[in-house]
Amino acid sequence: MNRREALSRVAWIMGGTVIGANLFLEGCTRPASKDVESLFKDEQIDYLGDIAETILPQTATPGAKEAGVGAFIPVMVRDCYTKEDQKIFLDGLNKLEESSQSKFGKKFQELTKEDRTTLLTEIDKEAKDHASNKKSEDPAHYFSMVKQLTLLGFFTSELGATKAMRYVLIPGKYDGNVPYKKGDKAWAT
Repeated sequence: MNRREALSRVAWIMGGTVIGANLFLEGCTRPASKDVESLFKDEQIDYLGDIAETILPQTATPGAKEAGVGAFIPVMVRDCYTKEDQKIFLDGLNKLEESSQSKFGKKFQELTKEDRTTLLTEIDKEAKDHASNKKSEDPAHYFSMVKQLTLLGFFTSELGATKAMRYVLIPGKYDGNVPYKKGDKAWAT
């Protein structure tokens, strides 16, 4: 799968555009801010993995944390986001932690799965409200970035492509009229 296909699938799943999409298509060549380097510490990778796992939890298929999304996100933020978007992302992680502290009196990683879901659902609603009231020059909401990177990381990982989607290593002939049965997985290839 190439970047265009992956980006197209994530945009389709998200029902819209992906923040920084042109960077994914052109290649990731942006310099990283020094603050982004903190995302590569083990505790931050674990934290991002827990956020991603709350968005895409393990069910009959592996979850985002098992697919390595926590390690994928820092690379994409460092290499593909502008300094402004990197700042929004990092500030957003701090806001998420502050929201957890003010609502539950605990760090995000200390919350139960139910409380994590409740918190992220509220933040997701805030992000959707931000998007619907956003002017073109307004920056993106950090949680939209987190969700997009989670989906991109998961569905382009080996686990996401082979366990959550149908995958054929060497596909046969093209058949544009494959019958769909309710419950069928989407194709990764």
